[in-house]
Amino acid sequence: MFDARLRPLIDPPLNAVGQALARAGVTANQLTLTGLAIGLGCALAVAERQFALAVALLIVNRLLDGLDGAVARARGKTDFGGYLDIVCDFAFYVAVPVGFGFVDPANLPMALVLVACFTVTGISFLAFAVLAAQRGIETRAHGEKSFFYNTGLAEGAETIAFFFAMCLWPSGFALLAAVFAILCGLTVLQRSLAAHYLLARKS
Repeated sequence: MFDARLRPLIDPPLNAVGQALARAGVTANQLTLTGLAIGLGCALAVAERQFALAVALLIVNRLLDGLDGAVARARGKTDFGGYLDIVCDFAFYVAVPVGFGFVDPANLPMALVLVACFTVTGISFLAFAVLAAQRGIETRAHGEKSFFYNTGLAEGAETIAFFFAMCLWPSGFALLAAVFAILCGLTVLQRSLAAHYLLARKS
């Protein structure tokens, strides 16, 4: 929901750093994979109840997630880079709830629900992107991306905000996960309605 609004604020500094990294020979895929490793480390820190460390790793993961796109724009985007970026993003998204599932057995039901919601939300996002590409539908609302980004209530910014809240208030994980699961469900509904409006018509 807030991703498109944040792009004009965060893209200029990210692009400046991304250009410097590109000139130094750093590749977008290197940053993506490093970000994934740090993101999985964040999930492991959660599972070990090291929540301050988890917050620090979460910040670094998000920074690298922004920089890999900036480097890709500087060096030239590739289809594989776009694929790798989204796969690593969703691997990180599901890893954090799994981490909370290890913190307390009482967290496990909502952790499973949240992972399921992330899965369905991701499917709605990617299915729309595939069909939008077939129809030639494009948008720059989320910046220059490898494929169509369909806006929803629960996007990257909201996901990270909830992850921060979970790390800062771990005892409230079940409540926060339930709220975010509802937002994910509403996002799937929203994207499905948008898909019906844009894609149900014959080519």
